[in-house]
Amino acid sequence: MNYLIILLLSIFSCNTEVPTQFSEGALNDTFITLDGDNIAFKDILETHKGKTIVIDIWASWCKDCIKGMPKVKTLQSEYKDVVYMFLSLDKSQEAWKKGIKKYNVEGTHYFMQSGWKGAFGKFVNLDWIPRYMVINKAGNIELFKAIKADDIKLIQAIKK
Repeated sequence: MNYLIILLLSIFSCNTEVPTQFSEGALNDTFITLDGDNIAFKDILETHKGKTIVIDIWASWCKDCIKGMPKVKTLQSEYKDVVYMFLSLDKSQEAWKKGIKKYNVEGTHYFMQSGWKGAFGKFVNLDWIPRYMVINKAGNIELFKAIKADDIKLIQAIKK
C-alpha cells in the first residue's frame, strides 16, 4: 500500500506541463549567424513566421548527431515546406562551420554562443544532443523534445 501512495504522489506532484511558448529569456538569448552577426532567438523566429520549423540542436563532435543526419535529410526530402534550423553547440565557430560543410548540413544555421547553460539551453532543459523541437505555423512549440529524427512524435508534429 505504501508503494501505491508513493507512486501516486510522485505522479501527481511532478509538473509535467510541457511549454508551448518560449520564455522571455530564451527569446532574448543571442545566437551567431554564419556571417558572424549576433541575433536574438525571437528575431530568428520572426524571420520564419507562419512556417513550421524543425529545430535540430547538434554539434559536429557529437556522434549521435552525425548518425542522425541521414534521418534529418530524409525529413527534408519528405517535408520540403518546413524550415530546418540547426543550432550548434560546437566548441568554436570554426568547428561549427567546418561541420556544416563536412556533413553537408542544409538549412538555416546558428551558433549557440550561450551554450548548454545559457537562457535558451536552460529553458529547453538541454541534457542531450541531438535534440529536436517543432515550432508550428502559429509560432507555438508543437513538440518540445525528441532525440531521434525519426521519432513518430516529431513526424506527427511536422504534419500538423
